[in-house]
Amino acid sequence: MIIDVDKYVARCQPQWDELSALLERRNRPGERLSVAEAERLYALYVQASADLSRLRTFAAVPELTRYLEGLISRSYLAIYQQRSRPAFAPWDWFSRSFPRAVRRHVPALALALLFFVSGAVLGAGLLLLLPASKPVLIPFQHLRRTPSERVQYEESREQPATLSQESIFASYLMTHNTRVCVLSAALGMTFGIGTAIILLSNGVLLGAVCADYLAAGEGAFLAGWLLPHGSVEIPCILLAGQAGFILGAALLRRDSRRRRRLRAALPDFLHIAGGCAVLLIWAGLVEAFFSQHHEPALPYAVKSLFGLAQLLFLAVFLWLRGAPAQLPNKAAGGDGP
Repeated sequence: MIIDVDKYVARCQPQWDELSALLERRNRPGERLSVAEAERLYALYVQASADLSRLRTFAAVPELTRYLEGLISRSYLAIYQQRSRPAFAPWDWFSRSFPRAVRRHVPALALALLFFVSGAVLGAGLLLLLPASKPVLIPFQHLRRTPSERVQYEESREQPATLSQESIFASYLMTHNTRVCVLSAALGMTFGIGTAIILLSNGVLLGAVCADYLAAGEGAFLAGWLLPHGSVEIPCILLAGQAGFILGAALLRRDSRRRRRLRAALPDFLHIAGGCAVLLIWAGLVEAFFSQHHEPALPYAVKSLFGLAQLLFLAVFLWLRGAPAQLPNKAAGGDGP
């Protein structure tokens, strides 16, 4: 067999560089290759082994064969060596794996936002056009009184809740909100239909409540009451919807690759659902110990600014920490021939 070594190397070098880059990424602490990347690594390893077999017939390129031998040895260890599972690092998971999973599936998050906002518009419109529908749209007893009556009651309470009562309320909020978000995510098994229904229903409730208080001129109370905990709680509803749509998309197409798509989607589904559970612990504490305190004890402007700052921080955190890891274009110095 006669080949032009220089042309052959020029054609194969990009694949060798890609294989080296994948190996470097795999060996970084806290990094994991996706299913597709692992399959690509194996295909590049097989191709590099075939390249080495061809080039070994040329005694004039010993440096190149040594380079390929080292690359193939590293690939073999990466593929067949059984590594011990690294210890779970909670902060590394929350600050890297969770936001990266969110950012990898922005279209699913946008779809969740669309259903939620559509529900909010529907709820607000129904309440304003059909005021008699309020008991149906807002099925909570403490919200059925007029907004002005509730504001007067909350601002005139002489005895605030005790620490014990607030603690019980916080634990209830944490468990209840987590159940709702987990249900929304798990209903992705219905091809996303159940997830969409939960997003719509929560949107209808929020839209109706907002329309009710704004129409009564109680916007300051509404912002001071909802923003401190809602700036975390509402994004968690959207993130749970995102997880549900990720799962639904993996199940949607009936073909031989469904199991592979589901296996690839499951880690990101679990990262997002787990991240929501952590955030909802904080939201429950804020709602129980902060949101329920009103003027004159706590100015609404302070509460609103706190909620807006919290929302901005969460958005920046998810976007910046969710940036994908950069793969080097070429292997590090010394790895090339």
